[in-house]
Amino acid sequence: MAKKKEEAQNELPPQPAVNIGMVGHVDHGKTTLLERLSGKWTDTHSEELKRGITIRLGYADVLFRKCEKCKGAKAFTTKEECPRCNSKSVPLRKVSFVDAPGHESLMATMLAGATIMDGALLLVAASETCPQPQTREHLMALEIIGIKNVIIVQNKIDLVNEEQALKNHEQIKNFLRSTSFENAPIIPISAQHRVGLDFLMEAIDKYIPTPARDEKKEPMMLVARSFDINRPGITPEKLVGGVLGGSLRQGVFKIGDNVEIRPGRVMIEKNQQVWKPITTKITNLISGSVNLESVGPGGSIGVLTSLDPSVVKSDQLTGSLVGLPGKLPKVWNELLLDVHLLKRVVGTREELNVDPIKMTEPLMLNVNSAATVGIVIELRKNKIRCRLKLPVCADTSSRVTISRRIGNRFRLIGYGEIVEK
Repeated sequence: MAKKKEEAQNELPPQPAVNIGMVGHVDHGKTTLLERLSGKWTDTHSEELKRGITIRLGYADVLFRKCEKCKGAKAFTTKEECPRCNSKSVPLRKVSFVDAPGHESLMATMLAGATIMDGALLLVAASETCPQPQTREHLMALEIIGIKNVIIVQNKIDLVNEEQALKNHEQIKNFLRSTSFENAPIIPISAQHRVGLDFLMEAIDKYIPTPARDEKKEPMMLVARSFDINRPGITPEKLVGGVLGGSLRQGVFKIGDNVEIRPGRVMIEKNQQVWKPITTKITNLISGSVNLESVGPGGSIGVLTSLDPSVVKSDQLTGSLVGLPGKLPKVWNELLLDVHLLKRVVGTREELNVDPIKMTEPLMLNVNSAATVGIVIELRKNKIRCRLKLPVCADTSSRVTISRRIGNRFRLIGYGEIVEK
């Protein structure tokens, strides 16, 4: 009986409990750290391997464990057997990591990924001055989107001496004083040499709790990736439907559920483009590599559907919402936003003031996991109306990040909230 009880305690649900983002300036070690924690290299796209940067959102699940004999940070591990005392470790929590690109030209992808994060690790290289432009931009994005649980990871301490590491630590502290993350923990590590990972795991356990979830609400999934998993040359009888990757914000999906995807896909009617919702059936549910009968809110999931794979390939449905037919929010072709602009442009090396938004100006807008361009067609006091290049599905009062084209890049300048009129 005691043995059965112990086995039950050592079992966790196969679906991750929480989504944690890896964000920060390009080449500060996000993907390397994720590989050290999970054993998975998330840069698998051919261009990512060639250029050495993350382009699309990467995902990896990690099961954090704890040795009951060791004390403090030394007790934390990802191994079944404690590397220090060889005792059997106990599982604590399964975490889903989202590896977001740090390159300035891929800010839209990072902003889309941030909406499914419950907490974040902001990586700062100890070998570079802090803050770098995208360090500032990513932290501001987390602040605007409303992510409160952030850990600062001071990486690459193996590349500097003690004096330089302490100077960089002070730079990080000074940088954080101007944000709402002033008291965020700073954990020095070397991901390359696996130094300090136990202290980082201890901090994640302490500072990024699993949020309360509501499985009784109507299900709503944010789609962060969509893809075709059929290999070239596969025979027709072995074809499987398209896959949606992302996270359930609320509710539960089960195999066999009929679901709706909005905004859907573009069709031509009377020589005009119109967007039509897509309905499909859930044929399988996957978390990591585990097949599940049902999934709830929490870490990243894969939803296999009966859709033609050509509909979902190459992230065509990224930014969509998935739910039960007739239960999803409105699809917007225009947005009226209650706007809050920042004082300074975020992401540039120069100190630039944010000028007022102008008529006909193109803005990059991110809401939920969707990115679109909105052309300003109306200006009011603290409000703007934008006509969207791509429609979005979102609730009234949803928060929208606003970026402006400065030079040849879109830079974060503020946020807005969707209003009905």
